[in-house]
Amino acid sequence: MAITPAEYRRLLGRFATGVTVITTLDGRRQPAGMTASALSAASLDPPLLLVCVSRTTDFHDVLRAADRFAVNVLASDQDELAQRFATDGIERFAGVRYAAGPAGVPLLDGVTAHIFCERGAIQEAGDHSLFLGRVTGGQVFDRAPLLHYRGQYTTTRDGPTP
Repeated sequence: MAITPAEYRRLLGRFATGVTVITTLDGRRQPAGMTASALSAASLDPPLLLVCVSRTTDFHDVLRAADRFAVNVLASDQDELAQRFATDGIERFAGVRYAAGPAGVPLLDGVTAHIFCERGAIQEAGDHSLFLGRVTGGQVFDRAPLLHYRGQYTTTRDGPTP
């Protein structure tokens, strides 16, 4: 039984996910990034995560060539930032506040967490590539998360449960 892309998207839209911006440096050592909600823990020992990136995005080849990247977990008031980094063909970092992290990788201000990764294996999967990241460190901040649900950005009503 075949499923249409629209039905597949509708089904997965019922799965609430966190919203991240993956950042790295391009071949000219300029900041590059892309919004991603397809992110998952892959292993605790060693600490690995998996991020899925469409091969049609302008960020795909940048991440493929990078040896390090950061996962910036967006906060509840950063929906405009999520939209900005989800748009191809624009200067995504123009006017965006960030600092240089390990190896110069850009870290966005105001997020709930930064996760530092060394890029590992890449696996092709349909129209996406699966990038494995070895987690080397990070930082957490006490902020409520931005979520993606039913094709829209949303937040938790009351913030994190203690």
